[in-house]
Amino acid sequence: MRKFCLLAAMAIAARAETHIFTLEQAIHRALEQNPEVAMARLDELKATRAIRLAKEPFYPRAGAGSGLAWSSGFPLSIEGSAPAALQLRVNETLFNRPQMYAIQQAREEARGAAITITDKRDEVVFRVASMFIEMDRVARQAEIAASQTSNLEKVLATVRARVEEGRELPMATEEANVEVLRARQRQMVMAADLEYAQRNVALVLGYPAGDSVQASAAERAAVKIAVSEDTAVAAAVAASPELKKLASAVEVKNLSIKAERARRLPQMDLVAQYALLTRYSHYDEYFAKFQAHNGQLGVSFQLPLFVSGGIEAAVGQAELEQRRLRLEIDAARNRIALSLHQAYQDIAKAEGAGQLAQAELALARSRLSVVLAQLAEGRASLRQVEEARLNESERWISFLDAQFNGERARLNVLHQTRELSSAF
Repeated sequence: MRKFCLLAAMAIAARAETHIFTLEQAIHRALEQNPEVAMARLDELKATRAIRLAKEPFYPRAGAGSGLAWSSGFPLSIEGSAPAALQLRVNETLFNRPQMYAIQQAREEARGAAITITDKRDEVVFRVASMFIEMDRVARQAEIAASQTSNLEKVLATVRARVEEGRELPMATEEANVEVLRARQRQMVMAADLEYAQRNVALVLGYPAGDSVQASAAERAAVKIAVSEDTAVAAAVAASPELKKLASAVEVKNLSIKAERARRLPQMDLVAQYALLTRYSHYDEYFAKFQAHNGQLGVSFQLPLFVSGGIEAAVGQAELEQRRLRLEIDAARNRIALSLHQAYQDIAKAEGAGQLAQAELALARSRLSVVLAQLAEGRASLRQVEEARLNESERWISFLDAQFNGERARLNVLHQTRELSSAF
């Protein structure tokens, strides 16, 4: 069993592939191959077909059959029709106001499905962009973690040499070894996080679970926003798919109310039928004249006389649902405004953190330069140099975190204003 599991793991690893993408290439790939976008397209197609189904009563419906039967005595009817060798019937709705409103409902629902697929595309673009820059951040942190481990291993070697020379206490070796083990653990965690991020991006792009995606070495263009917060809120409210879908749902309920009230109106259907009769049904024995070919063309007219209170109940229920949807629209507007305000605050916080991290990084580099100069003069040890380098690496990680937080916040603004797709 152990050998079988090993062979299976080797087979899966052999099939796994690594794909290299820029951010723009990853977004284009996701829009074409992402499973959620594909399912949204199917829902849109289904909603479009529903329009054709709603129109079905207004198209001619023809049927043919036979009611030929052996008759004894007076020729009786079979399912409302006289016994005939061949029967043809054509029906078509001429006027049915509830069904006409049902067609409009189907069209509005199809429009809502189109809004959904646009929203899904925007969501996929935002998710891919966020995951891609996060993967890039983890990759850079993994590189720094590897560099830190290498530096600490050099410190450990230096400390051991000093302990052997009697210039350090033996406990110094233990302390340096703990630092190395801690760095190796951090490096291992970073490597595992990077592998998961790469495979997760591959999954969103439509690749199998075993594949992974790596960021291209090409420089990524900075994400920029050129609008104020008030302008962004107005643009987000105008372009929000959530608000559009809620408005579409309100219109669907309005059409439903009209359809319920239209049940009081008359309905008219076109009816045409043909029957081929034979003498075997003894028509000539009971009627003065026999005619083999018979046709009929007319209009079926139905006028509801007594309508139950169910119409008013259905109308009242739909009106309550409309009120609920309008409350959801107001809540969504407030939520969009608050979310954008938070996004702009995140941008400001990331810019402040970036300035601080940049200053701390410059200070760490200056300290490293001083320690290197002291090392050249024999006034500093290699351990001090490596510790200064470790401090510089930590400040570099803080600077990268601030950069990526700001980039993610700007992505969020572009996503809410529905300008993210055009940005790429």
